Amino acid sequence: MAGAYLSESATVEAEDVRLIRALQVAPRASFASIAVALGLTEGAVSRRYRRLRAEGVLRVAGIVDTGALGQSRWLVRLRCRPGSVAAIADALAQRDDVIWVALGAAGSEITCWVRSRSREQRDDLLGRRLPRTAAVIDVNASAMLRQFIGGRGHYWAALRGTLTPQQESMLGNDGAPFTESPVVVRDPVRLTPEDERMLDLLAADGRASLVELAAAAGLTPGRASRRLQALLLRRVVHIDVEIAAAALGFHARANLWLRVHPSAVKSVGRTLAQEPEIAFAAAVSGPYNIHAVAHCRDLDELFEFTSDRIGSLSGLQSMEVSPLAQQIKQAGTLVSGDRLVDPASTRPDLRPALRIHRGRPEHERG
Repeated sequence: MAGAYLSESATVEAEDVRLIRALQVAPRASFASIAVALGLTEGAVSRRYRRLRAEGVLRVAGIVDTGALGQSRWLVRLRCRPGSVAAIADALAQRDDVIWVALGAAGSEITCWVRSRSREQRDDLLGRRLPRTAAVIDVNASAMLRQFIGGRGHYWAALRGTLTPQQESMLGNDGAPFTESPVVVRDPVRLTPEDERMLDLLAADGRASLVELAAAAGLTPGRASRRLQALLLRRVVHIDVEIAAAALGFHARANLWLRVHPSAVKSVGRTLAQEPEIAFAAAVSGPYNIHAVAHCRDLDELFEFTSDRIGSLSGLQSMEVSPLAQQIKQAGTLVSGDRLVDPASTRPDLRPALRIHRGRPEHERG
């Protein structure tokens, strides 16, 4: 699939794709280091990065892993009354603890990932606010049990092969396989106020300099560097490179709900993680025990992929393919018209002031 998407986009060039891959491998590498690996000038790398970010093609952000804080993650499917789905999806997207929101093609289903920082915050949303929202017909919540791809050092494989092994090695990719780990640690990390301020800045800009992080946290650059390394090592945060898949020519997106024999869950999940079309895959609780997100160029490719490659997996018992009509938020980043919205460019007065409220969404109440 490498190179197949280049003709699909008028703005993303071959050198841009190589830069995006370099950032996947080393999201906080200096422009000078990336330039050496790619054979470009530092100025060219800087200009390309800033253009891609301004055009909403990519965004580098620090994503907090609530599992390291002792909190589980939940996948939620909502069925809503006709005419209410957009308002509820927008309201969910405004919440910091909801990091991924998408609308189903049928127009009445919302899928979202909830990563609450505390049990009280999670219970308030899943146990009280959503069930009491009049426009919500049904709520199904599944706990994430194991993550196979998506964040924490395991990135979307669609760009694999864009750089040579030597170039990736120059950027620090030693070729070591991704190692899975429990989604909720037994010894949770306790964050300090300084940690929180650093994480807030990284959420806005995952490439924020040590000087900027130190200033935000009230630390010296040396202490900020050590604290950042500790947070990365303990997987409290990972630096994620979010990509607008449509900008690379992937226009058909779908949720895949797989029912797999329990003995095959790990093998199927690990196989999915190697597929270029799969951007996310995890084992979850509930009747469907694997959830995945697929990106394909069109519906025909989605059909071929799901019927031939996914459908033939050993242990697969059944599968539901649910095309996505609209991505509202991904990995904490709002999406508008298939492009990522940089928080720095969003004025507060333009953001919808919606909240999940008991009864109707706030904008519908008199």
